Amino acid sequence: MANKINLEMSAVENREMRLGTIVGWDGKASDLIEESKYLERSQKKHGQRQPGICGTKSYCKLCELNSPLNQQTMCANAIVECQIGNITDCILIQHAPIGCSADQPWFNLAFNMGLGRRNKPPQNLKIYSTNLLESDMVFGASDRLRQTCRDVFEREHPKAIFISMACATAIIGEDIDSVADEMEAELGIPVVPLHCEGFRSKHWSTGFDISQHGVVRQIVKKNPKKQNDLLNIVALWGTDYFTPMLKPLGLRVNYMIDMASFDELAQASEAVATATFCNTLGSYMATALEEHFGVPQVDAPQPYGFKGTDEWLRAIAKIVGKVEETEAYIQAEHARVLPRVQELREKFKGISGFIMTGSAYAHGLITVLKELGIDVDGSIIFHHDPVYDGAGEHQNTLKELVDTYGDVKYYTVSKTEAYQLTNIFRRIKKPDFVIIRHQGLAPEAAKLGIPALAMGDEHIPVGYDGMIRTGEILLDIIARKKFNLVLQRHVSVPYTDWWVNQEDPFLLSHSPDALDEVVPVKERSIYDFEQEGA
Repeated sequence: MANKINLEMSAVENREMRLGTIVGWDGKASDLIEESKYLERSQKKHGQRQPGICGTKSYCKLCELNSPLNQQTMCANAIVECQIGNITDCILIQHAPIGCSADQPWFNLAFNMGLGRRNKPPQNLKIYSTNLLESDMVFGASDRLRQTCRDVFEREHPKAIFISMACATAIIGEDIDSVADEMEAELGIPVVPLHCEGFRSKHWSTGFDISQHGVVRQIVKKNPKKQNDLLNIVALWGTDYFTPMLKPLGLRVNYMIDMASFDELAQASEAVATATFCNTLGSYMATALEEHFGVPQVDAPQPYGFKGTDEWLRAIAKIVGKVEETEAYIQAEHARVLPRVQELREKFKGISGFIMTGSAYAHGLITVLKELGIDVDGSIIFHHDPVYDGAGEHQNTLKELVDTYGDVKYYTVSKTEAYQLTNIFRRIKKPDFVIIRHQGLAPEAAKLGIPALAMGDEHIPVGYDGMIRTGEILLDIIARKKFNLVLQRHVSVPYTDWWVNQEDPFLLSHSPDALDEVVPVKERSIYDFEQEGA
């Protein structure tokens, strides 16, 4: 199979072009599976194109609902900031105006919380900004970037420097590749350019790929010596629940990228395999390591619920030659965990939940809720990848979910658009709780009288114990529903009655002119606004 990921190039092809990612869709999960055509797309990615497949069929392009407005989102630059900025002994230079650094306070909080979960000493992010001004936008800022690299090297003595592009520097055509080459030769450490300008991709998940591309391209050891007990786990800031899961297989965990050191990242090419808790996050790095360094990625369902965790462990066991030991471990874990899961199922009878997270992670969370006997009639997924970079036979996480646990009637793909929530909740049975990955949306659900769990620790639902951890947290949340009902009585949503009463959350996508026709906007001059201000 020819390489799909080109490490000779410093820039990454965005997910829309590479995977066909969409950010707007509404319907049943089973319908999206059919439209996505994972098998045909994976054959194409593996160079197995057949006549009539992915060449002439309409399913080559997955239809997308295009909204005339975007209420809120993140960008690839912000994702690079919270990924590369979390490497403990390297430096990220944001070649950008200072406004692009506005996320650093809460990223620093997440960083330190993550360090604590991994039993690492606390520290602050090491992110510098070139602080571009108007004159830099006119005359260029390459000299400012060079000087920043020198200053950072003198102050911090990092093991590597990363340079991130921003919208502003992309617009004026800053050549960060050439500057990175110059500085690498001068300073004697890797200097890695990252092309992550915010408008590069319509979804922030491309920022994960950009971060991982830079690490694999310039940090990972090119002549690795295999460590047969080392397993890469591509993860975020979650607690180290993978070490106890994998210890019976005799494996050590090498976490990437958050909270990792330069040396931990460099040894990724020496691992026996690469796995992840979320294919959305991990498939790019796993594929790059497999194609360029022969580190196999684990082709299995994600490690959620009994079936997914079983198959995930078995796939790893097959790679490392620990099949018998793993079967004994799986049986022992079932016997240990099942009684408590059955107790939770009794308590959750008649309870319904709702998921609002990234795509593959949502599939895992819905799996856990289904295992606990919780009904899931709807969900909001922030984007959808019809196929993952590895295109593994057993990595079709949405199909795995539906085939094992049943359909999701209202499966909505939409990126953090709060204005749609009232309409989406109108058409389903009001859930008893919502699990939200991006905390900024939690208050929006709370205003509607629905308790929200902001899943800050991404690893809570992972593995056999993940079902118990998630269930016990949800019991505490459901017990406090009265607060949200009181809040609902005293807080109003900031939308017109016309919009709140719409049953179609994608009305503005289906009928872009509806807003002007039903709620005309009065034309007003600057004078009108000045008078109102006075």
